[in-house]
Parts: sequence; structure tokens; C-alpha cells
Amino acid sequence: MSLTVHTQYSENAAIITVEGSLDSATAPQLDEQVKEVVQKNPEALVLNVEKLDFMSSAGLRIIIFAKQKLGASVSLTLVKPQEQLIETLKMTGLIHSVHIVDAYP
Repeated sequence: MSLTVHTQYSENAAIITVEGSLDSATAPQLDEQVKEVVQKNPEALVLNVEKLDFMSSAGLRIIIFAKQKLGASVSLTLVKPQEQLIETLKMTGLIHSVHIVDAYP
């Protein structure tokens, strides 16, 4: 399966929309976008994962990297993650470092 990654900026937030399957083969696409966003020092990072069908540990590493590089003052929001992803975030404790929303304005 493939992965589509699209980044846009809205005020002081970076919004990355991810669609498809995120695994070790496709993770470099998202990793590249996240690294570009981190360099721009946004006040918020939004990952729209509503259409993400699958995420392996490679995707989890990217979320951890983003949170570490952006720092505690930058909010990291996940838009409409699937239950499987929420469970993984709970098991790893990352659920306390991100905001989960059903929609982003």
C-alpha cells in the first residue's frame, strides 16, 4: 500500500495530512515532512491521520521525534486517529503528550 503526505500551514500551525499505510517502507516520506516542519518552528503541529489505514512502529518513532524536537511548548494534535493507534499511544504513554480531536478548525 502507498502513503500520501501533504503539508499546509495555517497561521502558526503546521498541518500534515497522512493517508494510506505508514510502515518502514513509507515512513521516510512523513519523516522528511516532519523534519521540514520542525525547522520552521511552528506553535502547533497537527497530524491529520483520519485516512491513515495502518501505522507501524516506524510511524510511532516519527511522532516521538516530532514531539522531542518541537519541545513541550508546541502542541501536537492528532485528528481522528483510529482506535488501534489510540491504544498504541496509551500503551506507550504518548497519549499524555498529544491532543486527540475529531476535527481541526
